Amino acid sequence: MAATQQNYGTGRRKSAVARVWIAPGDGKVSINGRDMKEYLGRPVLEILVKSPLVLLSLDGRYDVKATAKGGGITGQAGAVRLGISRALLEVDEEFRKALKVNGFLTRDSRVKERKKYGRKKARRGFQFVKR
Repeated sequence: MAATQQNYGTGRRKSAVARVWIAPGDGKVSINGRDMKEYLGRPVLEILVKSPLVLLSLDGRYDVKATAKGGGITGQAGAVRLGISRALLEVDEEFRKALKVNGFLTRDSRVKERKKYGRKKARRGFQFVKR
């Protein structure tokens, strides 16, 4: 079996982490061994995941294999998108400008704030009772 040219990228969003490999192929996208449509279940997330490939007119030219852990489906989809973008940079550094302008290389750093003592959640206090 001949070794194929694969490129790797790591993506993170919220508490999700995705390891992404892209290789020349016919556009199959699999996440955790399952087809993207089956795994994500929402068309909006499929569009999100494929957006870097669509932007560079590479949709259907690369196979994407990703393993995603942590967080929820939306966070994992965002992590896979960043992973694909970073893997595309390994393919060709010329893609950097288009990806950066459209915000695909920026890690979305918003995470859930930790709960504080004396509070119900991170910022919400307990309900005040006058009597």
